[in-house]
Amino acid sequence: MRSLHYYPIKACGAVAAEHAHVTDAGLAHDRVFTVVDADGACLTQRKHRTLAAVRVAVTGEQLTVRHPAAGTLTLPVRREGTRIPVTVFKHNGHGIDQGDDAAEWFATVLGVPCRLARVPRDHRRETGGLHRGTAGFADGHAVTVASLASLDELSARILERGGEPVPMDRFRVNIVLDGWSRPHTEDNVRTMSIGTARFGFAKRDIRCQVTTIDQDSGQKPGPEPLRMLASYRRDADGGVAFAMKAAVTRPGEITVGDAVDVHEWEDVRAAG
Repeated sequence: MRSLHYYPIKACGAVAAEHAHVTDAGLAHDRVFTVVDADGACLTQRKHRTLAAVRVAVTGEQLTVRHPAAGTLTLPVRREGTRIPVTVFKHNGHGIDQGDDAAEWFATVLGVPCRLARVPRDHRRETGGLHRGTAGFADGHAVTVASLASLDELSARILERGGEPVPMDRFRVNIVLDGWSRPHTEDNVRTMSIGTARFGFAKRDIRCQVTTIDQDSGQKPGPEPLRMLASYRRDADGGVAFAMKAAVTRPGEITVGDAVDVHEWEDVRAAG
């Protein structure tokens, strides 16, 4: 395994880690917060690209956020308290409101009224796909997995057409794998272990316009990688796929450099 990444606040900046505790809902601290509007709908980079430039740190029971437009704010994490509605696509639930200071800070960044919410202790959300599981405020599944071979193939195709390749961070994955020579080998994994954790394939990850947003600046430099993916990675439902989404079938500990043990393939010939 090459690298690990978690995203404490949905749609905001990534945190790279050498080690992670994997819970039933994914990497610890991953998508446990989200910014919502007055109706409880989560705000994402699809409409608010500047969220990409929000840098986040979780230290003990404190959350720190930083953005050029609003400076730095550190606040205590509220695990109990006022509940507010939270809607993440088809999931309708609640979150613990993180207070007026957080709300005002994000309103400064986004220019719209909003609140910051945290996953409550009794959060219950079932995720679908081949292997079912649970997730926090992620779009739909606990973990996103991609291989460097898949990115290398995409980069080569973009370069061949005279474009600029995009980095892996455009895909906001949790687990980046290396060691496979065949692109998109992750699509054919059905169950695998990394460290003491175990994962089950849920579905291929259908990508959206967020992949066209620079994850450092929040700017949109061009149509890649969606334009290229549309030429060779069309899904049966019409979207374009890159990476796979997985459910956690056994919590555990994972560390960069851990071997990936695939227990079941969709097609044994896919291993590469």
